[in-house]
Amino acid sequence: MDTLICSRKACHAGARWALQWNNPKLHTPERRKTWLACEDHKETLAGFLSARSFLVETIPVEELPASP
Repeated sequence: MDTLICSRKACHAGARWALQWNNPKLHTPERRKTWLACEDHKETLAGFLSARSFLVETIPVEELPASP
């Protein structure tokens, strides 16, 4: 598996968390977009998504499905 990097701008740390989200104005309810987060940025990114009611769940990156 390739190293997954945090989605926070200018962060190059390895991701430990996958923030699963969706914008209900743009996406169907089952659609999931993913932001990756290191330990330092997990709360910041989750807060941004939660404030917009976009955050669906946060899971460890190990639980992400494998890419085809």
